[in-house]
Amino acid sequence: MTDGFGRKIDYLRLSITDRCNLRCRYCMPEEVPFVPHGDILRYEEMVRVCAAAARLGVDTIKVTGGEPLARKGCAGLVAALKAVPGIRKVTLTTNGVLLAQQLPRLLSAGLDGVNISLDTLDREAYRRLTGRDELPRALDGLEAALAAGVRTKINAVPLAETGREGLLALAALAETRPVDVRFIELMPVGHGSELAPFGQNALLAALKERWPGLAPTDEKRGNGPARYWIAPELKGAVGFISAVSHEFCAHCNRVRLTSEGFLKLCLCYGDGVDLRAPLRGGASEAELEELLRQAVLQKPARHSFGKGRAPEGRIMSQIGG
Repeated sequence: MTDGFGRKIDYLRLSITDRCNLRCRYCMPEEVPFVPHGDILRYEEMVRVCAAAARLGVDTIKVTGGEPLARKGCAGLVAALKAVPGIRKVTLTTNGVLLAQQLPRLLSAGLDGVNISLDTLDREAYRRLTGRDELPRALDGLEAALAAGVRTKINAVPLAETGREGLLALAALAETRPVDVRFIELMPVGHGSELAPFGQNALLAALKERWPGLAPTDEKRGNGPARYWIAPELKGAVGFISAVSHEFCAHCNRVRLTSEGFLKLCLCYGDGVDLRAPLRGGASEAELEELLRQAVLQKPARHSFGKGRAPEGRIMSQIGG
């Protein structure tokens, strides 16, 4: 499946819930209401969309939320997605709090990898940022994933309030563990526009000072746009996903399906197509495929993050991480 600019679209980010057991300030503060249960796609509806996407060339699914492990039956969904013809890889993005408990079922279902969102290793800073005192359980989830040998990455949003030393402490996880630590630039979507980022250039300079042998690598370490750096002292790698300052739109290979069944073509904009209505209105498999095909042709050439707050009116928990 290609879009109107010739980009191959083979990656679908699937949000299965808007609910979360944390309240990160840039994603889902306390005052954000939940979407009514009846508006959320059923698992079988999600599998239908993913199967239609697979017939058009999508081979990788990232299960996200909210917090996907907060929805019952996530492992069953992973198994159903892995059984879809054409789906090569199913991975999960989680805050890690519920991961240790659910990981055995997820691995039995065929989960191929896990990304753990973790912005600080300081317990009090974690509580201030997430609204919950759950750092020990998040770290238990990380250690459980590493012990199980599943491909594990850490996603961290570098914030000014975390500071240089706090970010270096996160990066140092790649020194003692075979884990990739990726710093994802704060994007002006929803409440993300209200916080101050820690810039990539300053962070990279600090990392090079800590590990003088740090050097970029062209090694493919995932399905996304991260640019990785390695050093002799590191068991893992350090990565950057900097959509605002280092745009990678020309190579974008993804679309997103929100938990409400809205197919988003670009994180920056609100444009897309509602798939919930046709799913519940009796659309055939061929009709679903055509809806996907026509929607992808409308995918924009690039975002406009550099111009300030994104036009997208949804917050990140409603979109999917």
